[in-house]
Amino acid sequence: MPRLPGVTVLWRAALTGALLCAIGLLPWLSRTDPALTVLKARSAERDPAPEVLAAVREQLGLDAGPLPLLGRWLGGLVRGDAGESWISGSAVLPGVVQALGVSLLLMTVAMAVALATAGAVCARTLWLGAGGRALGTRSGGAAAMIASLPEFLTASVLATVVGVQLGWLPALGWYGPPWLILPALALGLPAGALLGRMLDDSLPGAFAEPWALAATARGITGRSIARQALRRCFPGLLPNLGLFVVGLTGGSVAVEQIFDIPGLGRLTLQAAIAQDLPVLQAGTLALLLLAALAGGLARGLAQLMLGPVLRDGALQSLHRPSPPARSVLPLVYGGALLAVVCAGLTRDPLVLDTAARLRAPSWAHPFGTDALGRDVLARVGHGALTTLALALAVSVAALLIGVALGLVPRVSGAAVDTVNAIPPVLAGLLVVGVAGSGPYTPALAVAAVAWAPLAAHTSALLRQERATTHLTATRALGAGPFHLLRYELLPAVVPPVARHALLRLPAVALALASLGFLGLGAQPPSPEWGLLMAENLPYAERAPWSVLAPATVLALLGALAVSASGGVRLRKPVRVRGLATAGPRQAP
Repeated sequence: MPRLPGVTVLWRAALTGALLCAIGLLPWLSRTDPALTVLKARSAERDPAPEVLAAVREQLGLDAGPLPLLGRWLGGLVRGDAGESWISGSAVLPGVVQALGVSLLLMTVAMAVALATAGAVCARTLWLGAGGRALGTRSGGAAAMIASLPEFLTASVLATVVGVQLGWLPALGWYGPPWLILPALALGLPAGALLGRMLDDSLPGAFAEPWALAATARGITGRSIARQALRRCFPGLLPNLGLFVVGLTGGSVAVEQIFDIPGLGRLTLQAAIAQDLPVLQAGTLALLLLAALAGGLARGLAQLMLGPVLRDGALQSLHRPSPPARSVLPLVYGGALLAVVCAGLTRDPLVLDTAARLRAPSWAHPFGTDALGRDVLARVGHGALTTLALALAVSVAALLIGVALGLVPRVSGAAVDTVNAIPPVLAGLLVVGVAGSGPYTPALAVAAVAWAPLAAHTSALLRQERATTHLTATRALGAGPFHLLRYELLPAVVPPVARHALLRLPAVALALASLGFLGLGAQPPSPEWGLLMAENLPYAERAPWSVLAPATVLALLGALAVSASGGVRLRKPVRVRGLATAGPRQAP
Protein backbone atom coordinates (compact mmCIF):
# COMPACT_ATOMS: atom_id res chain seq x y z
CA MET A 1 0.00 0.00 0.00
CA PRO A 2 1.64 3.31 -1.01
CA ARG A 3 2.35 5.93 1.55
CA LEU A 4 0.20 9.03 1.55
CA PRO A 5 2.39 11.81 2.99
CA GLY A 6 -0.32 14.39 2.44
CA VAL A 7 -2.77 12.44 4.59
CA THR A 8 -0.10 12.06 7.28
CA VAL A 9 0.53 15.80 7.31
CA LEU A 10 -3.19 16.53 7.56
CA TRP A 11 -3.58 14.00 10.38
CA ARG A 12 -0.68 15.57 12.30
CA ALA A 13 -2.11 19.06 11.74
CA ALA A 14 -5.53 17.91 12.98
CA LEU A 15 -4.01 16.48 16.17
CA THR A 16 -2.02 19.66 16.75
CA GLY A 17 -5.10 21.79 16.23
CA ALA A 18 -7.15 19.64 18.61
CA LEU A 19 -4.50 19.96 21.33
CA LEU A 20 -4.22 23.74 20.90
CA CYS A 21 -8.02 24.02 21.04
CA ALA A 22 -8.07 21.98 24.26
CA ILE A 23 -5.48 24.31 25.75
CA GLY A 24 -7.47 27.35 24.62
CA LEU A 25 -10.52 25.92 26.38
CA LEU A 26 -8.61 25.15 29.58
CA PRO A 27 -10.01 28.01 31.72
CA TRP A 28 -13.55 27.22 30.60
CA LEU A 29 -13.06 23.45 31.01
CA SER A 30 -11.83 23.97 34.57
CA ARG A 31 -14.92 26.10 35.28
CA THR A 32 -12.81 28.95 36.66
CA ASP A 33 -12.92 32.65 35.90
CA PRO A 34 -9.85 33.33 33.73
CA ALA A 35 -10.02 37.03 34.60
CA LEU A 36 -9.75 36.22 38.31
CA THR A 37 -6.88 33.77 37.73
CA VAL A 38 -4.97 36.31 35.64
CA LEU A 39 -5.59 39.07 38.19
CA LYS A 40 -4.27 36.90 41.03
CA ALA A 41 -1.21 36.00 38.96
CA ARG A 42 -0.54 39.69 38.27
CA SER A 43 -1.04 40.83 41.85
CA ALA A 44 -2.15 38.47 44.60
CA GLU A 45 -3.00 41.36 46.94
CA ARG A 46 -5.30 43.24 44.58
CA ASP A 47 -8.98 43.20 45.43
CA PRO A 48 -10.98 41.30 42.77
CA ALA A 49 -13.75 43.86 42.58
CA PRO A 50 -16.32 43.37 39.78
CA GLU A 51 -15.16 46.49 37.95
CA VAL A 52 -11.54 45.32 38.10
CA LEU A 53 -12.44 41.90 36.71
CA ALA A 54 -14.52 43.55 33.99
CA ALA A 55 -11.53 45.65 32.99
CA VAL A 56 -9.35 42.52 32.76
CA ARG A 57 -11.95 40.77 30.59
CA GLU A 58 -12.18 43.77 28.28
CA GLN A 59 -8.41 44.06 28.01
CA LEU A 60 -7.95 40.37 27.14
CA GLY A 61 -11.12 40.03 25.07
CA LEU A 62 -12.44 37.23 27.26
CA ASP A 63 -16.07 38.17 26.70
CA ALA A 64 -15.76 37.07 23.08
CA GLY A 65 -15.26 33.45 24.19
CA PRO A 66 -12.47 30.90 23.69
CA LEU A 67 -12.83 30.23 19.96
CA PRO A 68 -12.42 33.87 18.81
CA LEU A 69 -9.41 34.16 21.13
CA LEU A 70 -7.86 31.06 19.59
CA GLY A 71 -8.58 32.29 16.06
CA ARG A 72 -6.99 35.66 16.81
CA TRP A 73 -3.91 33.94 18.25
CA LEU A 74 -3.57 31.61 15.24
CA GLY A 75 -3.97 34.57 12.89
CA GLY A 76 -1.13 36.38 14.59
CA LEU A 77 0.99 33.23 14.57
CA VAL A 78 0.81 33.12 10.76
CA ARG A 79 2.43 36.58 10.77
CA GLY A 80 5.11 35.46 13.23
CA ASP A 81 3.40 37.03 16.24
CA ALA A 82 2.51 34.70 19.15
CA GLY A 83 0.77 37.48 21.02
CA GLU A 84 1.48 39.04 24.38
CA SER A 85 1.54 37.46 27.79
CA TRP A 86 -1.63 38.00 29.77
CA ILE A 87 0.45 38.33 32.93
CA SER A 88 3.50 40.42 32.01
CA GLY A 89 2.29 42.06 28.81
CA SER A 90 5.56 41.22 27.05
CA ALA A 91 5.85 39.54 23.65
CA VAL A 92 5.45 35.78 23.93
CA LEU A 93 7.69 34.53 21.12
CA PRO A 94 11.07 35.83 22.40
CA GLY A 95 10.44 34.39 25.86
CA VAL A 96 9.41 30.99 24.48
CA VAL A 97 12.42 30.86 22.15
CA GLN A 98 14.77 31.73 25.01
CA ALA A 99 13.20 29.12 27.31
CA LEU A 100 13.37 26.53 24.53
CA GLY A 101 17.06 27.24 24.05
CA VAL A 102 17.71 26.71 27.76
CA SER A 103 15.76 23.43 27.76
CA LEU A 104 17.49 22.19 24.61
CA LEU A 105 20.89 22.84 26.16
CA LEU A 106 19.87 21.05 29.34
CA MET A 107 18.39 18.20 27.28
CA THR A 108 21.62 17.80 25.29
CA VAL A 109 23.75 17.42 28.41
CA ALA A 110 21.14 15.19 30.07
CA MET A 111 21.03 12.98 26.96
CA ALA A 112 24.82 12.65 27.09
CA VAL A 113 24.48 11.52 30.71
CA ALA A 114 21.68 9.13 29.69
CA LEU A 115 23.73 7.54 26.89
CA ALA A 116 26.72 7.13 29.20
CA THR A 117 24.46 5.52 31.82
CA ALA A 118 22.90 3.24 29.20
CA GLY A 119 26.38 2.18 28.10
CA ALA A 120 27.31 1.33 31.67
CA VAL A 121 24.12 -0.71 32.14
CA CYS A 122 24.68 -2.91 29.07
CA ALA A 123 28.52 -2.96 29.22
CA ARG A 124 28.63 -6.47 30.71
CA THR A 125 26.39 -7.91 28.00
CA LEU A 126 28.45 -6.22 25.28
CA TRP A 127 31.69 -7.56 26.76
CA LEU A 128 30.42 -11.12 27.08
CA GLY A 129 28.67 -11.17 23.72
CA ALA A 130 31.62 -9.68 21.85
CA GLY A 131 33.84 -12.41 23.27
CA GLY A 132 31.46 -15.18 22.25
CA ARG A 133 30.75 -16.09 25.86
CA ALA A 134 27.41 -17.22 27.27
CA LEU A 135 25.01 -14.43 28.16
CA GLY A 136 23.44 -15.36 31.46
CA THR A 137 20.53 -13.43 32.81
CA ARG A 138 20.98 -10.84 35.50
CA SER A 139 18.59 -8.82 37.52
CA GLY A 140 19.73 -5.30 36.67
CA GLY A 141 18.50 -4.28 40.09
CA ALA A 142 20.85 -1.30 40.41
CA ALA A 143 19.74 0.11 37.06
CA ALA A 144 16.11 -0.49 37.99
CA MET A 145 16.50 1.36 41.25
CA ILE A 146 18.13 4.33 39.50
CA ALA A 147 15.35 4.39 36.92
CA SER A 148 12.73 4.24 39.68
CA LEU A 149 14.00 7.18 41.69
CA PRO A 150 11.76 10.22 41.23
CA GLU A 151 13.51 12.98 39.30
CA PHE A 152 12.36 15.59 41.81
CA LEU A 153 13.81 13.51 44.66
CA THR A 154 17.11 12.97 42.86
CA ALA A 155 17.24 16.68 42.05
CA SER A 156 16.48 17.64 45.66
CA VAL A 157 19.14 15.30 47.07
CA LEU A 158 21.76 16.51 44.59
CA ALA A 159 20.91 20.15 45.25
CA THR A 160 20.92 19.72 49.04
CA VAL A 161 23.92 17.40 49.47
CA VAL A 162 26.23 18.20 46.56
CA GLY A 163 25.23 21.81 46.05
CA VAL A 164 24.54 23.13 49.56
CA GLN A 165 26.18 20.89 52.14
CA LEU A 166 29.33 19.93 50.23
CA GLY A 167 29.42 23.01 48.01
CA TRP A 168 31.01 21.13 45.10
CA LEU A 169 28.68 22.47 42.42
CA PRO A 170 26.19 25.35 42.20
CA ALA A 171 22.65 24.26 42.96
CA LEU A 172 20.41 27.18 41.98
CA GLY A 173 20.22 29.42 38.95
CA TRP A 174 21.39 29.36 35.35
CA TYR A 175 24.64 31.23 34.82
CA GLY A 176 27.00 28.90 32.96
CA PRO A 177 28.20 25.31 32.39
CA PRO A 178 28.71 24.43 36.10
CA TRP A 179 25.00 25.05 36.69
CA LEU A 180 24.18 22.37 34.08
CA ILE A 181 25.74 19.41 35.84
CA LEU A 182 23.37 18.65 38.72
CA PRO A 183 20.08 19.04 36.77
CA ALA A 184 21.52 17.03 33.88
CA LEU A 185 22.40 14.22 36.29
CA ALA A 186 18.92 14.32 37.83
CA LEU A 187 17.34 13.99 34.38
CA GLY A 188 19.85 11.76 32.62
CA LEU A 189 20.42 9.01 35.18
CA PRO A 190 16.83 7.64 35.28
CA ALA A 191 16.38 7.99 31.50
CA GLY A 192 19.71 6.28 30.82
CA ALA A 193 18.97 3.43 33.20
CA LEU A 194 15.68 2.70 31.41
CA LEU A 195 17.24 3.01 27.95
CA GLY A 196 20.12 0.75 29.01
CA ARG A 197 17.74 -1.93 30.27
CA MET A 198 15.82 -1.89 26.98
CA LEU A 199 19.06 -2.19 25.00
CA ASP A 200 20.35 -4.91 27.31
CA ASP A 201 17.13 -6.85 26.70
CA SER A 202 17.66 -7.00 22.92
CA LEU A 203 21.45 -7.50 22.72
CA PRO A 204 21.44 -11.29 23.42
CA GLY A 205 19.29 -11.84 20.33
CA ALA A 206 21.72 -9.85 18.19
CA PHE A 207 24.75 -11.79 19.43
CA ALA A 208 22.93 -15.08 18.67
CA GLU A 209 22.34 -14.23 15.00
CA PRO A 210 24.38 -16.08 12.32
CA TRP A 211 26.46 -13.06 11.37
CA ALA A 212 27.71 -12.67 14.96
CA LEU A 213 28.56 -16.37 15.27
CA ALA A 214 30.36 -16.31 11.92
CA ALA A 215 32.27 -13.16 12.84
CA THR A 216 33.44 -14.74 16.08
CA ALA A 217 34.55 -17.90 14.25
CA ARG A 218 36.54 -15.83 11.72
CA GLY A 219 38.40 -14.01 14.48
CA ILE A 220 36.92 -10.55 13.94
CA THR A 221 37.65 -8.29 16.88
CA GLY A 222 35.16 -8.16 19.69
CA ARG A 223 34.94 -4.37 19.40
CA SER A 224 33.69 -4.64 15.81
CA ILE A 225 31.17 -7.32 16.77
CA ALA A 226 29.89 -5.23 19.68
CA ARG A 227 29.58 -2.18 17.42
CA GLN A 228 27.56 -4.13 14.86
CA ALA A 229 25.36 -5.61 17.61
CA LEU A 230 24.55 -2.09 18.78
CA ARG A 231 23.78 -1.09 15.21
CA ARG A 232 21.47 -4.10 14.92
CA CYS A 233 19.54 -3.30 18.11
CA PHE A 234 19.48 0.48 18.03
CA PRO A 235 16.88 0.95 15.24
CA GLY A 236 14.24 -0.66 17.44
CA LEU A 237 15.03 1.80 20.23
CA LEU A 238 15.48 4.98 18.21
CA PRO A 239 11.78 5.97 18.31
CA ASN A 240 11.90 5.80 22.09
CA LEU A 241 15.14 7.77 22.06
CA GLY A 242 13.30 10.48 20.14
CA LEU A 243 10.60 10.41 22.80
CA PHE A 244 13.28 10.83 25.48
CA VAL A 245 14.53 13.94 23.69
CA VAL A 246 11.12 15.61 23.83
CA GLY A 247 10.39 14.34 27.33
CA LEU A 248 13.65 15.72 28.70
CA THR A 249 12.97 19.07 27.03
CA GLY A 250 9.41 19.79 28.10
CA GLY A 251 8.78 17.24 30.85
CA SER A 252 11.50 18.33 33.25
CA VAL A 253 9.13 20.60 35.16
CA ALA A 254 10.01 19.50 38.68
CA VAL A 255 13.77 19.59 38.03
CA GLU A 256 13.58 23.08 36.53
CA GLN A 257 11.52 24.20 39.50
CA ILE A 258 13.98 22.82 42.04
CA PHE A 259 17.10 24.21 40.34
CA ASP A 260 15.42 27.51 39.36
CA ILE A 261 16.10 26.96 35.64
CA PRO A 262 14.20 29.25 33.19
CA GLY A 263 13.37 26.41 30.81
CA LEU A 264 10.34 25.59 28.70
CA GLY A 265 8.92 23.05 31.16
CA ARG A 266 8.87 25.58 33.96
CA LEU A 267 7.49 28.26 31.65
CA THR A 268 4.58 26.06 30.55
CA LEU A 269 3.88 25.08 34.17
CA GLN A 270 3.70 28.70 35.30
CA ALA A 271 1.58 29.62 32.29
CA ALA A 272 -0.79 26.70 32.91
CA ILE A 273 -1.26 27.58 36.57
CA ALA A 274 -1.79 31.28 35.77
CA GLN A 275 -3.91 30.39 32.69
CA ASP A 276 -1.68 32.57 30.55
CA LEU A 277 -3.00 31.03 27.33
CA PRO A 278 -0.76 32.77 24.74
CA VAL A 279 2.39 31.59 26.55
CA LEU A 280 0.97 28.12 27.17
CA GLN A 281 -0.12 27.67 23.56
CA ALA A 282 3.19 28.92 22.15
CA GLY A 283 5.20 26.68 24.49
CA THR A 284 3.10 23.65 23.60
CA LEU A 285 3.42 24.40 19.89
CA ALA A 286 7.21 24.58 20.25
CA LEU A 287 7.18 21.14 21.90
CA LEU A 288 4.94 19.76 19.14
CA LEU A 289 7.33 20.99 16.46
CA LEU A 290 10.27 19.51 18.37
CA ALA A 291 8.40 16.20 18.71
CA ALA A 292 7.69 16.05 14.98
CA LEU A 293 11.33 16.84 14.18
CA ALA A 294 12.74 14.34 16.69
CA GLY A 295 10.31 11.62 15.58
CA GLY A 296 11.11 12.14 11.91
CA LEU A 297 14.86 12.12 12.55
CA ALA A 298 14.60 8.96 14.67
CA ARG A 299 12.62 7.10 12.01
CA GLY A 300 14.94 8.30 9.25
CA LEU A 301 18.04 7.31 11.19
CA ALA A 302 16.57 3.88 11.92
CA GLN A 303 15.96 3.30 8.22
CA LEU A 304 19.48 4.50 7.42
CA MET A 305 21.03 2.15 9.97
CA LEU A 306 19.10 -0.87 8.68
CA GLY A 307 19.85 -0.09 5.05
CA PRO A 308 18.23 -2.06 2.21
CA VAL A 309 17.33 -5.08 4.37
CA LEU A 310 13.92 -3.55 5.08
CA ARG A 311 13.18 -3.49 1.37
CA ASP A 312 14.72 -6.89 0.62
CA GLY A 313 13.20 -8.75 3.60
CA ALA A 314 16.61 -10.02 4.70
CA LEU A 315 16.46 -9.44 8.45
CA GLN A 316 16.62 -12.07 11.16
CA SER A 317 14.26 -11.96 14.15
CA LEU A 318 15.89 -10.84 17.37
CA HIS A 319 14.94 -14.05 19.18
CA ARG A 320 16.47 -14.67 22.54
CA PRO A 321 18.98 -17.51 22.23
CA SER A 322 17.62 -19.38 25.25
CA PRO A 323 14.92 -19.07 27.89
CA PRO A 324 15.90 -17.02 30.91
CA ALA A 325 17.38 -18.90 33.81
CA ARG A 326 15.24 -19.37 36.87
CA SER A 327 15.86 -16.72 39.50
CA VAL A 328 14.72 -16.20 43.06
CA LEU A 329 15.30 -12.45 42.89
CA PRO A 330 11.67 -11.63 41.94
CA LEU A 331 10.55 -13.58 44.99
CA VAL A 332 13.08 -11.77 47.18
CA TYR A 333 12.11 -8.32 45.95
CA GLY A 334 8.42 -9.13 45.94
CA GLY A 335 8.62 -10.61 49.43
CA ALA A 336 10.42 -7.54 50.76
CA LEU A 337 7.88 -5.20 49.17
CA LEU A 338 4.97 -7.27 50.48
CA ALA A 339 6.48 -7.36 53.98
CA VAL A 340 6.79 -3.56 54.06
CA VAL A 341 3.24 -3.06 52.84
CA CYS A 342 1.78 -5.60 55.27
CA ALA A 343 3.73 -4.15 58.20
CA GLY A 344 2.45 -0.69 57.33
CA LEU A 345 -1.16 -1.84 57.01
CA THR A 346 -1.19 -2.93 60.64
CA ARG A 347 -0.59 0.67 61.75
CA ASP A 348 -2.76 3.78 61.62
CA PRO A 349 -1.46 6.32 59.05
CA LEU A 350 -3.49 9.24 60.40
CA VAL A 351 -2.61 9.22 64.12
CA LEU A 352 -0.89 12.49 65.09
CA ASP A 353 1.71 12.68 67.85
CA THR A 354 3.22 16.16 67.96
CA ALA A 355 5.55 15.06 70.73
CA ALA A 356 7.17 12.55 68.34
CA ARG A 357 7.77 14.86 65.37
CA LEU A 358 10.60 13.85 62.98
CA ARG A 359 11.72 10.95 65.17
CA ALA A 360 14.53 8.82 63.76
CA PRO A 361 13.82 5.14 62.93
CA SER A 362 13.38 2.98 66.00
CA TRP A 363 11.63 -0.23 67.09
CA ALA A 364 8.46 1.77 67.71
CA HIS A 365 8.70 3.53 64.34
CA PRO A 366 10.88 1.46 61.95
CA PHE A 367 10.74 4.17 59.23
CA GLY A 368 10.65 7.11 61.65
CA THR A 369 7.94 9.77 61.85
CA ASP A 370 7.07 12.80 59.74
CA ALA A 371 6.65 16.47 60.63
CA LEU A 372 3.26 15.79 62.30
CA GLY A 373 4.46 12.76 64.24
CA ARG A 374 2.71 10.26 61.97
CA ASP A 375 4.30 6.86 61.45
CA VAL A 376 6.06 6.83 58.05
CA LEU A 377 5.85 3.03 57.74
CA ALA A 378 2.07 3.19 58.20
CA ARG A 379 1.75 5.88 55.55
CA VAL A 380 3.98 3.99 53.10
CA GLY A 381 2.00 0.79 53.59
CA HIS A 382 -1.43 2.38 53.20
CA GLY A 383 -0.23 4.54 50.28
CA ALA A 384 0.90 1.42 48.45
CA LEU A 385 -2.70 0.26 48.08
CA THR A 386 -3.54 3.18 45.82
CA THR A 387 -0.14 3.88 44.26
CA LEU A 388 0.67 0.30 43.22
CA ALA A 389 -2.87 -0.57 42.17
CA LEU A 390 -3.15 2.55 40.03
CA ALA A 391 0.32 2.03 38.54
CA LEU A 392 -0.50 -1.55 37.60
CA ALA A 393 -3.87 -0.62 36.09
CA VAL A 394 -2.34 2.23 34.08
CA SER A 395 0.51 -0.03 32.85
CA VAL A 396 -1.91 -2.70 31.64
CA ALA A 397 -4.07 -0.12 29.87
CA ALA A 398 -0.98 1.50 28.32
CA LEU A 399 0.24 -1.90 27.06
CA LEU A 400 -3.07 -2.77 25.42
CA ILE A 401 -3.48 0.66 23.83
CA GLY A 402 0.18 0.85 22.81
CA VAL A 403 0.19 -2.53 21.06
CA ALA A 404 -3.15 -1.89 19.34
CA LEU A 405 -2.10 1.52 18.02
CA GLY A 406 1.46 0.40 17.27
CA LEU A 407 0.07 -2.13 14.79
CA VAL A 408 -1.21 0.79 12.67
CA PRO A 409 1.88 3.03 12.58
CA ARG A 410 0.50 5.39 9.94
CA VAL A 411 -2.24 6.34 12.38
CA SER A 412 -0.25 6.20 15.60
CA GLY A 413 3.00 7.84 14.42
CA ALA A 414 1.70 11.41 14.53
CA ALA A 415 -0.40 10.63 17.62
CA VAL A 416 2.69 9.35 19.46
CA ASP A 417 4.64 12.53 18.66
CA THR A 418 1.71 14.74 19.67
CA VAL A 419 0.99 12.95 22.94
CA ASN A 420 4.66 12.80 23.88
CA ALA A 421 4.93 16.58 23.46
CA ILE A 422 2.42 17.16 26.26
CA PRO A 423 4.22 17.72 29.57
CA PRO A 424 2.73 15.49 32.31
CA VAL A 425 1.71 18.49 34.35
CA LEU A 426 -0.22 19.93 31.38
CA ALA A 427 -1.91 16.57 30.84
CA GLY A 428 -2.80 16.61 34.51
CA LEU A 429 -4.27 20.10 34.27
CA LEU A 430 -6.33 19.15 31.20
CA VAL A 431 -7.66 16.04 32.93
CA VAL A 432 -8.41 18.05 36.07
CA GLY A 433 -10.30 20.53 33.91
CA VAL A 434 -12.43 17.83 32.31
CA ALA A 435 -12.80 15.24 35.09
CA GLY A 436 -12.19 17.37 38.17
CA SER A 437 -9.60 16.94 40.89
CA GLY A 438 -9.50 13.68 42.80
CA PRO A 439 -7.36 10.70 43.78
CA TYR A 440 -7.75 9.12 40.32
CA THR A 441 -6.95 12.25 38.32
CA PRO A 442 -3.21 11.43 38.06
CA ALA A 443 -4.05 7.92 36.81
CA LEU A 444 -6.20 9.34 34.02
CA ALA A 445 -3.52 11.88 33.09
CA VAL A 446 -0.71 9.30 33.04
CA ALA A 447 -2.83 6.75 31.14
CA ALA A 448 -3.49 9.39 28.48
CA VAL A 449 0.24 9.60 27.65
CA ALA A 450 1.81 6.36 28.94
CA TRP A 451 0.91 4.33 25.84
CA ALA A 452 3.06 6.43 23.48
CA PRO A 453 6.49 4.80 24.16
CA LEU A 454 4.95 1.33 23.88
CA ALA A 455 3.23 2.19 20.60
CA ALA A 456 6.52 3.56 19.22
CA HIS A 457 8.34 0.39 20.29
CA THR A 458 5.64 -1.81 18.76
CA SER A 459 5.79 0.05 15.43
CA ALA A 460 9.59 -0.16 15.28
CA LEU A 461 9.63 -3.91 16.01
CA LEU A 462 6.75 -4.56 13.62
CA ARG A 463 8.59 -2.77 10.84
CA GLN A 464 11.65 -4.96 11.32
CA GLU A 465 9.67 -8.19 11.77
CA ARG A 466 7.85 -7.63 8.47
CA ALA A 467 11.26 -7.60 6.77
CA THR A 468 12.43 -10.96 8.16
CA THR A 469 13.26 -13.95 5.98
CA HIS A 470 10.95 -16.37 7.81
CA LEU A 471 7.99 -14.05 7.28
CA THR A 472 8.77 -13.84 3.57
CA ALA A 473 8.93 -17.65 3.42
CA THR A 474 5.66 -18.03 5.34
CA ARG A 475 3.95 -15.55 3.02
CA ALA A 476 5.27 -17.49 0.01
CA LEU A 477 3.62 -20.64 1.39
CA GLY A 478 0.25 -18.95 1.10
CA ALA A 479 -0.26 -17.55 4.59
CA GLY A 480 -2.81 -14.75 4.75
CA PRO A 481 -2.63 -11.47 6.69
CA PHE A 482 -4.49 -12.85 9.70
CA HIS A 483 -2.21 -15.87 9.95
CA LEU A 484 0.89 -13.66 9.70
CA LEU A 485 -0.41 -11.31 12.36
CA ARG A 486 -1.64 -13.95 14.81
CA TYR A 487 1.10 -16.56 14.46
CA GLU A 488 4.18 -14.62 13.32
CA LEU A 489 4.07 -10.90 14.06
CA LEU A 490 2.31 -10.74 17.45
CA PRO A 491 4.38 -13.55 19.07
CA ALA A 492 7.53 -11.73 17.96
CA VAL A 493 6.46 -8.20 18.94
CA VAL A 494 4.31 -8.57 22.06
CA PRO A 495 6.88 -10.16 24.44
CA PRO A 496 9.57 -7.45 24.14
CA VAL A 497 6.91 -4.73 24.33
CA ALA A 498 5.39 -6.43 27.39
CA ARG A 499 8.85 -6.52 28.99
CA HIS A 500 9.18 -2.84 28.11
CA ALA A 501 5.83 -2.14 29.79
CA LEU A 502 6.96 -4.00 32.88
CA LEU A 503 10.17 -1.98 32.92
CA ARG A 504 8.04 1.16 32.78
CA LEU A 505 5.85 0.12 35.71
CA PRO A 506 8.05 2.02 38.19
CA ALA A 507 8.10 4.98 35.77
CA VAL A 508 4.31 4.99 35.79
CA ALA A 509 4.33 4.95 39.60
CA LEU A 510 6.92 7.73 39.41
CA ALA A 511 4.70 9.79 37.10
CA LEU A 512 1.79 9.35 39.51
CA ALA A 513 4.06 10.40 42.37
CA SER A 514 5.30 13.42 40.40
CA LEU A 515 1.78 14.68 39.79
CA GLY A 516 1.03 14.14 43.45
CA PHE A 517 4.21 16.05 44.28
CA LEU A 518 2.98 18.99 42.16
CA GLY A 519 -0.38 18.98 43.95
CA LEU A 520 -2.49 17.60 41.07
CA GLY A 521 -3.36 14.31 42.72
CA ALA A 522 -4.50 13.20 46.14
CA GLN A 523 -4.87 15.81 48.83
CA PRO A 524 -3.83 15.68 52.52
CA PRO A 525 -4.06 13.64 54.65
CA SER A 526 -3.91 10.92 51.96
CA PRO A 527 -0.77 8.72 52.25
CA GLU A 528 -0.27 8.56 48.43
CA TRP A 529 3.46 8.25 47.77
CA GLY A 530 3.87 11.41 45.68
CA LEU A 531 2.06 13.49 48.28
CA LEU A 532 4.01 11.72 51.01
CA MET A 533 7.35 12.76 49.49
CA ALA A 534 6.11 16.28 48.75
CA GLU A 535 5.04 16.77 52.37
CA ASN A 536 8.35 15.56 53.77
CA LEU A 537 10.73 17.07 51.21
CA PRO A 538 11.14 20.37 53.15
CA TYR A 539 12.46 18.30 56.07
CA ALA A 540 14.77 16.08 53.99
CA GLU A 541 17.95 17.63 55.43
CA ARG A 542 16.80 17.27 59.04
CA ALA A 543 14.86 13.99 58.69
CA PRO A 544 16.02 12.23 55.50
CA TRP A 545 14.25 8.99 56.44
CA SER A 546 10.85 10.60 55.87
CA VAL A 547 11.70 10.96 52.16
CA LEU A 548 14.08 8.06 51.66
CA ALA A 549 11.60 5.48 52.97
CA PRO A 550 8.97 5.93 50.21
CA ALA A 551 11.75 6.44 47.63
CA THR A 552 13.39 3.15 48.67
CA VAL A 553 10.09 1.29 48.37
CA LEU A 554 9.61 2.80 44.91
CA ALA A 555 13.13 1.65 43.96
CA LEU A 556 12.29 -1.81 45.30
CA LEU A 557 9.30 -1.87 42.95
CA GLY A 558 11.68 -1.08 40.08
CA ALA A 559 13.99 -3.96 41.00
CA LEU A 560 11.00 -6.30 41.18
CA ALA A 561 9.72 -5.18 37.76
CA VAL A 562 13.12 -5.62 36.06
CA SER A 563 13.88 -8.98 37.63
CA ALA A 564 10.44 -10.31 36.67
CA SER A 565 10.46 -8.91 33.13
CA GLY A 566 12.89 -11.54 31.83
CA GLY A 567 10.27 -14.25 32.18
CA VAL A 568 7.76 -12.59 29.83
CA ARG A 569 7.69 -14.88 26.78
CA LEU A 570 5.22 -16.42 24.34
CA ARG A 571 5.23 -19.85 22.76
CA LYS A 572 4.31 -19.92 19.09
CA PRO A 573 1.64 -22.37 17.91
CA VAL A 574 2.92 -25.38 15.98
CA ARG A 575 0.16 -25.82 13.38
CA VAL A 576 -2.50 -23.53 11.97
CA ARG A 577 -4.61 -24.18 8.86
CA GLY A 578 -2.16 -26.63 7.38
CA LEU A 579 0.90 -24.48 7.95
CA ALA A 580 3.15 -26.54 10.22
CA THR A 581 6.42 -25.86 11.91
CA ALA A 582 8.97 -28.34 13.08
CA GLY A 583 7.95 -27.88 16.66
CA PRO A 584 7.31 -25.25 19.31
CA ARG A 585 9.61 -22.29 18.95
CA GLN A 586 10.29 -19.59 21.48
CA ALA A 587 9.60 -16.02 20.47
CA PRO A 588 11.53 -13.21 22.04
